[in-house]
Amino acid sequence: MLRKLLLLSSLCLYLAAEAHIFVYHRFDDPRYPSTNTTLKELEREFTYLKTHGYKVIPLKKLAIALKRGVPIDPKWVVLTIDDGFKSFLKALPLFKKFGYPFTIFVATKPIEGKYPDFLSWKDLRTISQYGEIALHSHAHPHLCDLSDQKIIADTQKAIDLFQKHLSFIPTSYAYPYGEYNERVRKIIEKFGFEIICNQNRGAIDKTSDPKDIDRIALVGKSNLKSALHIKHLDAQWIEPKIYPHDRILRSIVAHIDPIYKKAQVYATGYGWKKVAVKDGVIVFHPNYRLKKRRVRVIIKVKDSKISTKLLVRSRYGAK
Repeated sequence: MLRKLLLLSSLCLYLAAEAHIFVYHRFDDPRYPSTNTTLKELEREFTYLKTHGYKVIPLKKLAIALKRGVPIDPKWVVLTIDDGFKSFLKALPLFKKFGYPFTIFVATKPIEGKYPDFLSWKDLRTISQYGEIALHSHAHPHLCDLSDQKIIADTQKAIDLFQKHLSFIPTSYAYPYGEYNERVRKIIEKFGFEIICNQNRGAIDKTSDPKDIDRIALVGKSNLKSALHIKHLDAQWIEPKIYPHDRILRSIVAHIDPIYKKAQVYATGYGWKKVAVKDGVIVFHPNYRLKKRRVRVIIKVKDSKISTKLLVRSRYGAK
């Protein structure tokens, strides 16, 4: 009987398991403290993962698990790096030392233009022996501010450069600045990427959408231990759908598991507010005047389960 109970407990753990994807930008580059990670901090984080039994896996392995419905291991961690800064070469020996795979999302215009702060195509061919090279656009634009045609042109230009210099088509994509809306998402999805990453704080479970994957930034003053406690909240967002044209966030409406009776709601610039959950429905009318062009709205329930909705102001809307 005890054996059966242990097996059942283990099965429940895997069915409710959460994987985590982390994103870095620069390494040992004090010029940009808000996006920098020192090598000492990186080694401390890698050591913590190793000593606490976490398994750093390739992004593609997580994508396959989500696609096939394979159980998520609660100790899975994915490491990603955005932009393609040359400072990654300082960190590469640590990735090799720990044997940790990674995905580096690169914008191709700085590489093609031989910008001094960025990796070269030669660097990327070397790096590809140890991790995945993936796409982060061509010119690293604010996609929500581009027309459909310009988004398509930017993405295709980058893919063409990958084929020319690396001889393959990238299968993973990350939005520049982590910014997107439904219009942008639909365009990027048409390119057939297996996995598309945002930069919304959250975790990954069996209900996560491979075409809208949350990642937690480990830059500046980050806390790996705290980030590993974050869990995924499966939420159906009803409102808001887009950044409000008059910049007034009037309603936050979402469906979550009815087991929750209380929640907290966050909006950029306004902090957290306690809200009631009735029969699995959150209805909150904040009437906030939004001050920034990019706003995150977050729902949080107990056990650090969260769901994030990103709103980006754009003259093209979010059709």
